[in-house]
Amino acid sequence: MLVIALDTSTPAVTVGLVALDGGRPRVVAERVTINPRAHGELLMPQLLDVLTEAGHQLADADAIVVGAGPGPFTGLRVGMATAAALGQACGHPVHPVCSLDAIAAQATAEGPLLVATDARRKEVYWAAYDAERTRIDGPHVQRPAEVPTEEFTAAAGEMAEALDLDVVEPRYPTPVGLVAAAAAALRAEPAPLVPLYLRRPDAEAPGKRKSVLTRGGK
Repeated sequence: MLVIALDTSTPAVTVGLVALDGGRPRVVAERVTINPRAHGELLMPQLLDVLTEAGHQLADADAIVVGAGPGPFTGLRVGMATAAALGQACGHPVHPVCSLDAIAAQATAEGPLLVATDARRKEVYWAAYDAERTRIDGPHVQRPAEVPTEEFTAAAGEMAEALDLDVVEPRYPTPVGLVAAAAAALRAEPAPLVPLYLRRPDAEAPGKRKSVLTRGGK
């Protein structure tokens, strides 16, 4: 099985083509660029570069895996919308996966793990995992000081340093991590493509305007 993996939930623009042939996923080609302001500009060019390097076309893939966050609204929707459009155009199933799960799947540590990424506003998105990398809590958005770290020995993700634990790689989702986290889901019907924003966007539709007229039309 060939799987296209995409993630724009962090400052990393992550794209890869991953082979999944019964064992652990194996990367065929990948591009990971750290640029929090260029998700929209880089995602499709990186995907085309990956396919060219691998000697494949979009139609050769069997499925698409996309990081569903948590992540900031603007960046996250780029990956989700792109994955949905590609799936519809090419007839591929599109499987969402928690981006924190993808980091946990590749974490170079033993025992219970915390994964934390940047939520801005001096907060982190975080989730907790047992030694088998099954998520046991989260995802949540909180200040680093509010994250319960007592039962954990290591942390991964771009904000791992803020949790006062041993820091391990990776900092961002990788194509292999995304497919590893979605491996079981790839054998079933795709779940709905629902982004994990965890909080409302800053921009909101304006409310009903108040009349400037007083009673009696004055």
